[in-house]
Amino acid sequence: MGYNTKNYTEQGGGKTVIGGELAVTAEGKITFRDTELKPAAVQADSTATEVAGLVSDFNALLAKLKAAGLMESE
Repeated sequence: MGYNTKNYTEQGGGKTVIGGELAVTAEGKITFRDTELKPAAVQADSTATEVAGLVSDFNALLAKLKAAGLMESE
C-alpha cells in the first residue's frame, strides 16, 4: 500500500502541484516574475446606461488589475 499526497514538488523542483489548500500567512507573499501579487482594489458594480460609461468602468477595472500586479502593463 502506497502513500498519495495532494501537494507535492516533482523531483528536481521544476513543478509543484497543489491539490489541496495553499494557505499564505500574514508574513508570506506570492511573487510572479519578481512582482508581488496583491489583491486588486475594489471595483464597484457598473451602473452605466451607455457604452461610454461602461468603457470607463471597464478601464478602471483594468487599471486596478495592473496596479495589483495581476495583469501586465504594455
